[in-house]
Amino acid sequence: MADDRLCFHEMGLDDRLLKAIADLGWAQPTLIQEKAVPLALEGKDLLARARTGSGKTAAYAIPVIQQILTSKQTVQGEQAVRALILVPTKELGHQVQTMIRQLTAYCAKDVRVADISGKTELSAQKPILMEKPDIVVGTPSRVQVHISAQNLVLHSSLEMLVIDEADLLFSFGFEADLKNLICHLPKIYQAFLMSATLSDDVQALKELVLHNPVTLKLEGSNLPGSAQLQQYTVKCEEDEKFLVIYALLKLGLVRGKTLIFVGTLDRCYKLKLFLEQFGIPACVLNSELPVHSRCHIISQFNQGFYDYIIATDEQVLSIPSASSQSAEDKGKKKKKKKNGKNKTGKDKEYGVSRGVDFQNVANVINFDFPTSVESYIHRVGRTARADNRGTALSFVAHSELSVLEEVEASLTGDNADCALKPYAFKMEEIQGFKYRCQDAMRAVTRQAVKEARIKEIKQELLNSQKLKMYFEDNPRDLQLLRHDKALHPAAVKPHLRNVPEYLIPSTLQNRVNPLLRRKNKKKLKLIAKGVIKTPFKRKFRGKDPLKSFRFTGKKSKPKTE
Repeated sequence: MADDRLCFHEMGLDDRLLKAIADLGWAQPTLIQEKAVPLALEGKDLLARARTGSGKTAAYAIPVIQQILTSKQTVQGEQAVRALILVPTKELGHQVQTMIRQLTAYCAKDVRVADISGKTELSAQKPILMEKPDIVVGTPSRVQVHISAQNLVLHSSLEMLVIDEADLLFSFGFEADLKNLICHLPKIYQAFLMSATLSDDVQALKELVLHNPVTLKLEGSNLPGSAQLQQYTVKCEEDEKFLVIYALLKLGLVRGKTLIFVGTLDRCYKLKLFLEQFGIPACVLNSELPVHSRCHIISQFNQGFYDYIIATDEQVLSIPSASSQSAEDKGKKKKKKKNGKNKTGKDKEYGVSRGVDFQNVANVINFDFPTSVESYIHRVGRTARADNRGTALSFVAHSELSVLEEVEASLTGDNADCALKPYAFKMEEIQGFKYRCQDAMRAVTRQAVKEARIKEIKQELLNSQKLKMYFEDNPRDLQLLRHDKALHPAAVKPHLRNVPEYLIPSTLQNRVNPLLRRKNKKKLKLIAKGVIKTPFKRKFRGKDPLKSFRFTGKKSKPKTE
């Protein structure tokens, strides 16, 4: 019963914290918050497993802030770092810092937070850490670097350790950093492990950092039921994927904010350039872009600046789990690190399909089907968060049917209500658009994709570095900076922007342009009643038009020499 649920004001929280929670519009705690917050305030270690979008960040942020406020009221000691929050990606670090700042809006002087997960120079972050913020957020590798540089001292002051998205830390290659970091922590501290899945990596972490923990398994299924999340599949091959995505977006069959996942970065830009041909703007969330640019794209997407983001979960897919790596593989990786930098230029601490809080996402489209069940869950988990509804649509090629079967078996095994259904889509009805799509694809060459990728990186580097000081002084101009502008390395054909009415399937005529249809129906009714006369009727007034023509021109006189 909803009436039996524990409310925030019954948890013994500080009035300032309750006021900030009210400002965020949180009337009731989510299930994970209701169970985890009281246990955390009792001082117990927690291992919490709840599906993505269930409010895990606030579930640990609220007790961390409350305990710091209580500690400062009871014991007047020196300013020190009391809580460390470890995250697998820079984007998630930025998000956690934002959440904590919102929750400490009325006690910002008493509880200070610093995010050190970014790629900023160590010398620039040192003054921030010298002020000893109460809460430090960062990736394990970044925290370890600051500890080695003696910018951060934890062994004497740390009271709480939080590991967010714990199932990703080892798979992102942080196993060695985490083990080294634990050596610098005090013997007694409270720890929270938050995760969407309880994998072998999480069990290994549990043994490393937790002491007699309370385990919370609050969600039977990794994804919501069909009442909240609709999951569909469309079986189509490579060429048909572009045709289907064109029809879905151009005909307005998919509406609202949409995340489109593809397999590689090149395919991100290929799809972006393809959509540009039809005047459909979209952003690419690229691991090669500066962190500030990526965070700015996510922020503007959440504010409603863009409808479509094209992304890849390459980081999750490309790095194998640490527990599954052989000693030989690890040795090879170490040699590569010694030999030089990351040649691809990609950010190793980048991840989109997990952790990052995309708000009010209506749809997730798997343009390229994910390669594992976990990847599918993490992608689709970006929609239908909290109590919102969402839709997931996956394009499945013949070669990907085996993975689809694994996903279906896993989801229906947890809950039969989570089954994937075939999307009621008749491919023959959109065959009229095939030639337009082929025409657009001729312009999207491999060279055009390469040029687009380079152009955007240069553009974003300029915005991120050269104009950084300017945007700090003029924050309104930063809001005007858009990331979905057309790159145009390929020749754009203007006629492709418009959809000819004769190509629209008869079943979709009313859906594509309902306003125009209503006007036309209204006009036809008025003509039938005789209220409006057509130009034809006004001119000829019921006469036979073929008999009404007569020559009115002047006869020309013959020329005389």
